[in-house]
Amino acid sequence: MTAPARPAPRIDSSITDRYLALVADSDEASAIELVGELHDRGVPAERIILDLIGATQRRVGALWAANEWSVAREHAATAVSERALATVAAHTPTRAPKGRITLACVDGEWHGMPARMLAELLRLDGWRVDFLGASVPGRHLITHLHQTGPDAVALSCMIPTRLPRAHAAITACRATGVPVIAGGRGFGPGGRYAARLGAHAWAGSGEAAVARLATDWPPRNVIGLPAVGTDGHLGDEEYTHLVRGRPNLIATAMERLGAAYPAAHEYSTDQTESTVEDIGHIVDFLAAALYVGEQEIFTDFIVWTSGVLASRGVPPVALRTGLRLIHDQLTDFPAAVAMLDAAMVRLP
Repeated sequence: MTAPARPAPRIDSSITDRYLALVADSDEASAIELVGELHDRGVPAERIILDLIGATQRRVGALWAANEWSVAREHAATAVSERALATVAAHTPTRAPKGRITLACVDGEWHGMPARMLAELLRLDGWRVDFLGASVPGRHLITHLHQTGPDAVALSCMIPTRLPRAHAAITACRATGVPVIAGGRGFGPGGRYAARLGAHAWAGSGEAAVARLATDWPPRNVIGLPAVGTDGHLGDEEYTHLVRGRPNLIATAMERLGAAYPAAHEYSTDQTESTVEDIGHIVDFLAAALYVGEQEIFTDFIVWTSGVLASRGVPPVALRTGLRLIHDQLTDFPAAVAMLDAAMVRLP
């Protein structure tokens, strides 16, 4: 009788803790060595990507949100994980019998690591993957499709503020006849915004994307097929006004902040730039919520921001003040005002 196959070694918490300590210290050499050791012990490449590198990236993000890590430390850790991921790829050569996929982050989306991990998972499953990287302008994406003729496009969007650009990219891809699978939390719970924006499919994780593409998807002959779920109300008048008036909204908010709180004039340059950036984020998430017609996009952002600011010792009144400064400039736009009001109710 043939002996039963031995189960592959697992990645336990002691290994993930060790890896987190290495990336925290920017110890690239040791992190790569650890990944090599796991491979030599027979741990499948998919598990190294998902259970070690991916899981650690989520922990790194949580540490930043809790103000335990700086942005610089987070970026340094991600750079180490990118090198570790490259090591996994180098240890696992594959063939590409299934076809060719173009994978890109939508224009303005700079969180490229999740898409990079997906690229490796798809490659391991037998796809030839053209990974175009972070923040790919739509026109360059379409040029690549015309030049290469892939079987499918995978688009990553991690932040809802990029949904209008994701919609433009999906629409352009559909026009070329290339089916689109969307991924990333920017597309909302269960990917419900993905269908509304015209994507043919959505996957909530790298594993789900691999499984979806391994079935009877991607569809063929997609030119002219209607975008399932679109309702013709994307990007209405209020959204257009908000986007066009963004610079003036922010400038006026800063002026009124200075008038109401004279001490604000004593802010350092860094403090002033940070305040402008925070108000800009409020406007951008409000615009995304208006574009898709989903209150949840804005409310979730405000609740998350409140927690991030609290971890940094910023009082809740600061965020409420920022919301009010935008609110008072949009009194003629009922949908925007309703979204701002609903979000303020959720603040402590």
